[in-house]
Amino acid sequence: MDPLQAIRIGFDAAKIGFEAQSVIAMRLAGIAGLWNVPENENVRMVQEKPMAVLEAGHAAFTALLQGHSPDRVVSESMARIGHHTQANMARLSKRGPSWF
Repeated sequence: MDPLQAIRIGFDAAKIGFEAQSVIAMRLAGIAGLWNVPENENVRMVQEKPMAVLEAGHAAFTALLQGHSPDRVVSESMARIGHHTQANMARLSKRGPSWF
């Protein structure tokens, strides 16, 4: 195991956490009418969760079957979750506040 892998996993987890909290904040602001979000955002935020979990589980299981180390299994799974949080944050942050 790479001794720095635990630090990388920690940074990845922090990044995912920051992105997820930012997305939640923008979605809540959208519900309150303070952030410009698409009309289907409330449905989308519920529908995307099962697919993200399945993708992360598939990535972890594939890494396990390939004989990768536990840290690599975690990293593969987190990469899939991070892909979704990063995409949501980029998509919603472009829309900006809705003042009126």
